Amino acid sequence: MAKDKLMDFDKALELFEPVLGFEVHVELNTKTKMFSGAANPAHPANHDAAPNTLVAPVDMGLPGSLPTVNAEAVKHSISLGLALGCSIAPSSRFARKNYFYPDLGKNYQISQYDEPIAFEGRVDVELADGSIVSVPIERAHMEEDAGKLTHVGGSTGRIQGAEYSLVDYNRAGVPLVEIVTKPIFGAEDRAPEIAKAYVQTIRDIVLALGISEARMERGNLRCDANVSLRPRGQEKLGTRTETKNVNSMRSVERAVRYEIQRQAAILAAGGSIVQETRHWHEDTGTTSPGRPKSDADDYRYFPEPDLLPVAPALELIEELRAALPEAPAARRRRLKAEWGFTDLEFQDVHNGGLLAEVEATVAAGASPAAARKWWTGELTRIANAQGREASDLATAADVAALQSLVDAGTLTDKLARQVLEGVVAGEGTPQEVVDARGLAVVSDDGALIAAIDDALASQPDVLAKIRDGKVQAAGAVIGAVMKAMKGQADAARVRELVLERAAAS
Repeated sequence: MAKDKLMDFDKALELFEPVLGFEVHVELNTKTKMFSGAANPAHPANHDAAPNTLVAPVDMGLPGSLPTVNAEAVKHSISLGLALGCSIAPSSRFARKNYFYPDLGKNYQISQYDEPIAFEGRVDVELADGSIVSVPIERAHMEEDAGKLTHVGGSTGRIQGAEYSLVDYNRAGVPLVEIVTKPIFGAEDRAPEIAKAYVQTIRDIVLALGISEARMERGNLRCDANVSLRPRGQEKLGTRTETKNVNSMRSVERAVRYEIQRQAAILAAGGSIVQETRHWHEDTGTTSPGRPKSDADDYRYFPEPDLLPVAPALELIEELRAALPEAPAARRRRLKAEWGFTDLEFQDVHNGGLLAEVEATVAAGASPAAARKWWTGELTRIANAQGREASDLATAADVAALQSLVDAGTLTDKLARQVLEGVVAGEGTPQEVVDARGLAVVSDDGALIAAIDDALASQPDVLAKIRDGKVQAAGAVIGAVMKAMKGQADAARVRELVLERAAAS
C-alpha cells in the first residue's frame, strides 16, 4: 500500500477549513439483548462467555422468530437523550437497514431512521484550557449491534490475505445507542483536541448514567470520525471521509489530525476526496481505504413490520429527567474543589481520561493525592509502554489497596511499584503479589541492626563523623543497608537506628 502524502498541519489550516462530525456508538449494559431474551455480552456478568453461547433465534435470524423490544434499553436510551439535551420523541419507530452483514444472520439491522427516540440536542465540551465548545447533536437512536468476525491467517488481522474467518454471534443484537452530531464548524487548529474531548465527554455522561461500561478497548463505546475540508471562503461542504471504530480517545485525536493532513495534500495537488470509510491503524498512526461510503438511500430503509412504535409515557420521561446525574462539567468543578487539586493537577487527571478511576479510588479509601499519583504516574507509564489504556491495567480497589499497604508501612514506594507491576501482570491483588513475591518491608529491628552492623564494619569512620555533627554521613550506611535488604527496608527507620547507634556509642 502506497504511503499517503501529508501536508503540514498548520499549512493545511491556512488553506482549508476543517468540518467535523461524529457518530458514537454506545453499547448498553442491560441484562438481555435489544430484541431477544439472550444474555447481553456487554453486561459485566457476561464478559467471558465463550463464542456463540449468548444467542437466541432472533439473533440468528431464524425463520419464524420475532423481535420484542427491551424496555430497559428504551429507558437507558431516553436517559442518554435527555443528558445530551435532546427532545424525546412522543413516538419513534424502528426500521430495517438493509446491508450485507456477514455477522448478522437476518442480513439487515434493526435500527431507527427518520423517527429516532431523541433529536435536536447540544453538548458542552470542555477543552484542556477550560474553554467550552458547544457540539450540536442531530439525533440519538436505538439499534442493535452486529456480531464479530475474526479473520485468521494473514499478517494484518483483516480479511485481505486471511485464510478463513470465524463469526461470533454473541454481540449480534446487543443494544446500542448511536449519537450523531450535526456538522461542527469553527474547530480550526483545535479540531483534533475537540474530537478527543467530545468522545471523553460522551464517555463521562454514559458512565455517570450507569448505562454502559464505556470501555473503548472492549468496543462498549466506538467512535466514527467524519472529516471534510473546504477551501477558505467556500460555502459548500467538502467530501467527507468516515474513519471507523476508533478505539481510544488518543486515537480519535490522531485520526482527525491525520485525515486533515492527508486530505489537504490531495486537494492542494488538484485531486479529489473519495467519500469512503477509512480504517485506523494504531501501530502506524495512519488511515487506509475501507469501502465507498453509502448514503441513506442505499440502505433501503423501511419501517420494521414486526415492531410497534415506541411511545414512552410523559410521566416516564419526567421521572428519568429527574434522575439525571450531575453534568460532567459541573462534576469536574466539584471534584476539583473537593480534592484540592491545582489546575495543572486536575488537568493531568482529566486529560488522561482518568477522572472516573481517580474518583473510584478515592471512594475506595485512598487520598486524592495518592490516587492521582498512581493513575497519572506509574499506571499511565506502563499503559504507554504497552500501548494500552491505564484504566485497563488495574481496578480502583487494587490501587486503593496498594496505597493502604504503603500507608501501613508494609511497602515503600519503590516496593509498591514492583507490586503494581505484578498486579498489572495478572498475579493477583496487591496483598497476593506481596505474599507471592515476598516484597513486604522488613520491620524486624534485629534484622536491620545486623545489616547496619555489617555496613558499619566496612565503614568504621561513619559513627565518628556522625558524632562530630556530620549527620549526612549516615547516607552511606543507609544505602548499603538498603542494598543488602534488596530495597525491603524502611530507609527512615534505618536512619533512626544508625543515629541511635551513634548516640549510644
